[in-house]
Amino acid sequence: MLNGKVILVTGGTGSFGRRFVAAVLSRYRPRKLIILSRDELKQFEMQQEFNPADHPCLRYFLGDVRDRDRLYRAFQDVDYVIHAAAQKQVPASEYNPFEAVKTNIIGTQNVIDAAIDRGVERVIALSTDKAVNPVNLYGATKLCLEKLTVAANSYSGGRTKFSVVRYGNVLASRGSVVPLFLKQRETGVLTVTDPRMTRFWITLDEAVNFVLRCLELMQGGEVFVPKIPSMKIVDLARAVCPRCEIRYIGIRPGEKLHEVLISRDEARNTVDAGDFYVIKPSFPFWSTGNWSEANPVPEEWEYTSSNNEQWLTMWHLRRILEEIGSPRVTGVGGATGLSTR
Repeated sequence: MLNGKVILVTGGTGSFGRRFVAAVLSRYRPRKLIILSRDELKQFEMQQEFNPADHPCLRYFLGDVRDRDRLYRAFQDVDYVIHAAAQKQVPASEYNPFEAVKTNIIGTQNVIDAAIDRGVERVIALSTDKAVNPVNLYGATKLCLEKLTVAANSYSGGRTKFSVVRYGNVLASRGSVVPLFLKQRETGVLTVTDPRMTRFWITLDEAVNFVLRCLELMQGGEVFVPKIPSMKIVDLARAVCPRCEIRYIGIRPGEKLHEVLISRDEARNTVDAGDFYVIKPSFPFWSTGNWSEANPVPEEWEYTSSNNEQWLTMWHLRRILEEIGSPRVTGVGGATGLSTR
């Protein structure tokens, strides 16, 4: 469905954006693929990998989602928008709260307004498990992003469809704990906040594939949630370096012990669509026939990283890290499936 279309990715030079661009270029023939971001250095570096001379459909567009006028220019004749731009570092957002508000909330409303007024067909906004029952400002801004995006369907009158994709931590992405552990490994000591802490995990390729799938399936108004595995952070540390000492430093401000991808309150509107869940909106624009073939989840059910049926073992994690090319995580062997080089 992307062949011949004009696709724009906000935050296009981030971890997700780069992998999304690579996937689209390898699988489809878009008329234009626009990479919008505010960092000219990252755009320059990305052009070394994805050169417009080799990919004539590519456009590198400097701009910030905070700048409404710039978005109106960028969205001219665009068919699909993937809204990935965000301020997402929890400590940075706690210390600079209104900066997160300007990017994640006001920036999202700017995307919505520009998409409706420019006649964009479909918009998917990326969210996070931290938006569910948020305890930090980043999660609260992502909750606002979700609410704004779903409600935008009421304003568009069906001309522009808006949906949300919500997933957990992206394994080995920029700013994730894996690069930190790899750096700490040189010291022989890895810092873990709490031995009980669990998180949902998804790889970049899985995230990109899921977004592309949802872009095709969306009716407008859904929050899509993939079924993804959990892992204990302490097991992740041991997988990265089984011989390192682990030092517990306590939970940081704005952190949870366990994350939630679907809350008990949301379960009333959630259906199981096989390998993912759909949280249906409670708005007049929503057709009761949408996703009618999917099975409702049980009442009072919730999808948390601690009650998950899927768990990554240290052996599986090391295999994933090798497959995605994380540096200095090589070799699987021995009775435990762990080895280092």
